[in-house]
Amino acid sequence: MGIGDKISNKAEELAGKAKEAVGGATDNERLEAEGQADQAAAHTKQAGEKAKDAAKDVRDRLS
Repeated sequence: MGIGDKISNKAEELAGKAKEAVGGATDNERLEAEGQADQAAAHTKQAGEKAKDAAKDVRDRLS
């Protein structure tokens, strides 16, 4: 996973956590749900990047 992707995914995750916290503090269920969705999207992207890295490692070992 490239460092740019890691930073971008982490920033998206942190923004989601902030949205969720603000939504919880203001009793705004929609904003809280958006924050949770943003975090889930970031986690999915991170998992995809890790899978790509693992596949690259396997390919490199077989070469």
